[in-house]
Amino acid sequence: MPSGRLKSNRFRKVFVRTPGGKVTIHYRQRKPSKARCAIYGTVLSGVPHDTHRKVKNMAKSKKIPSRPFAGVLSSPAMRDVMKLRAREMQEQ
Repeated sequence: MPSGRLKSNRFRKVFVRTPGGKVTIHYRQRKPSKARCAIYGTVLSGVPHDTHRKVKNMAKSKKIPSRPFAGVLSSPAMRDVMKLRAREMQEQ
């Protein structure tokens, strides 16, 4: 019987065949959902979809693109926001 922490849905079950031919259950951490744009809801490109432990050890340039609103907005949404800000600056 698995322990209490393994009975929750936090870990996913992976069925592994051992060299002796027996199938055992290994419990692995689930990956988080993919990062999505705050405006359009599209999946962000350039943002890794991996466990927090692996992402933490990556270089900053591998975590998010190097542009404004990176990791929050998609490219089209970022362009729209920049256009709106520019238009507001012209009105003043």
